[in-house]
Amino acid sequence: MTGIDNKRISPLRWVPSAYFAMGLPFVVLNMVSVLMFKGLGIEDSKIALWTSVIMFPWTLKFLWSPFLEMFRTKKFFVVATQLLSGIGFGLVALALHLPSFFAVCIALLTVVALSGATHDIALDGLYMAELSQTDQAKYIGWQGAFYNLAKLVATGLLVYLAGVLMDRFRASGADEFGAALSAWTAIMLSASVLMVVLGLYHAKTLPSGEAAAVTGGTASDRLHELWAVIRDFFTKKYIWWYILFIILYRLGEGFVMKIVPLFLKAGIDEGGLGLTEQQIGLYYGTFGAAAFVLGSLLAGYYIAHLGLKKSLYSLVCIFNIPFLVYTWFAWTQPESMWLIGGGIVLEYFGYGFGFVGLTLFMMQQVAPGRHQMAHYAFASGIMNLSVMMTGAVSGFLSDAVGYKWFFILVMIAVVPVFVMTRFLPFTYPQDAGEKH
Repeated sequence: MTGIDNKRISPLRWVPSAYFAMGLPFVVLNMVSVLMFKGLGIEDSKIALWTSVIMFPWTLKFLWSPFLEMFRTKKFFVVATQLLSGIGFGLVALALHLPSFFAVCIALLTVVALSGATHDIALDGLYMAELSQTDQAKYIGWQGAFYNLAKLVATGLLVYLAGVLMDRFRASGADEFGAALSAWTAIMLSASVLMVVLGLYHAKTLPSGEAAAVTGGTASDRLHELWAVIRDFFTKKYIWWYILFIILYRLGEGFVMKIVPLFLKAGIDEGGLGLTEQQIGLYYGTFGAAAFVLGSLLAGYYIAHLGLKKSLYSLVCIFNIPFLVYTWFAWTQPESMWLIGGGIVLEYFGYGFGFVGLTLFMMQQVAPGRHQMAHYAFASGIMNLSVMMTGAVSGFLSDAVGYKWFFILVMIAVVPVFVMTRFLPFTYPQDAGEKH
């Protein structure tokens, strides 16, 4: 595909669907698998630990991101990894029926994680290469909305369908484990088909992106290039401020991500809300989905209007303050479905609105330079390290202090990012809609 052809492809033909495909493996591994393993009888602390460990490729992806700039095109890696992730989910569906299913599934999901992390590098590089600074700000809402729409489809629709299928299998005479096993097999197969279909679609619609920046050369040359990429990243202006900000931005989310679904499902006597899979799926997948998409789209235009620097503090507040919803849930254990649903809608609107702020900050303040794709991968890897590490310990912390005090501690953990944002320097002070 030529550069002229690329310009004829509207970003709306590929940005929403491609970022949906980016989000789906991440969310299935990070959140849906939590409920799957819970339904299959695995302990909470074991679930939280291993479903965090398998996310490590998203943290380490900067190690191989420079090599993606040396071979083929960004489109090649996007399409190939979507297909590979689809195959991986299909194998997980089969592995659930093995005696040692947990260990085998964790190994297969690790392969999916490696594929998904590589996909993220290539797609973010394609987004930055194909779109101007103005268009990056314009479409950041669509990008964020559909990335996180995958979260709502997975935690909403797929989880809801799992609950429906479990009820049907129980009605046909299956025991609790058999019903859960059959239901989650169907869900993993559905994720597999969806990723393969998206991969085939993007093989036709994605622009190619820039050709490989480096072709040929020895292994020593490539390692030298990798070292140059790493050195350039850590010598950027204000980089240590930016690293700390990236870690703190999603610190609270990292703690609650694994625990919230477990908290919603846990019985009233265990300090939870006692919701079924259908109820969890309904709240996330209907009103929660609409609130999230609305928040993401509005945030894109909000940032484009005010500029990133002027809007960043409000985005931090809108992203983190709604976690108070779960603190209130834990202390009051409301039974009203309207109150529970309304609280989830509020939190998801804030999540959608605030999430895009960090994404655009990394694109426009951290990534710019010669190694833009690799440096964005560095930044997002650091971001995922924060989420992964907090997620890994969240199960142990929740078990130790209980849900009530766990969510209080989460709110304390988000205070530093409010303070830091007030003093955060910008390397590129222009408004988001202006070109540097």
